Amino acid sequence: MTEDVVARAAEVLKGHRESIDRLDAILVYTLGERFKHTQAVGKLKAEHDLPPSDPAREDAQIARLEELAKAADLDPEFAKKFLNFIIQEVIRHHRQHQG
Repeated sequence: MTEDVVARAAEVLKGHRESIDRLDAILVYTLGERFKHTQAVGKLKAEHDLPPSDPAREDAQIARLEELAKAADLDPEFAKKFLNFIIQEVIRHHRQHQG
């Protein structure tokens, strides 16, 4: 390979990495915003003595996310695992508010 080809590949790689870094920041801030809302839900549930989890809602959200994942060309199983992880963390927060 010539130096020119390597330099172009390095520039393309740099561009991809910059995009990944921006997307990682978006994910972190989006999760932060999501957890602000789930914290508010947890407080509301605690104030009204509601259970920390809602299995019907969780199932609906997982099904919804699987469909979104398919539309986004993302592995639906990965999306399901990711949402399950988030849901478990939310439930943990809700239990903290109750207890």
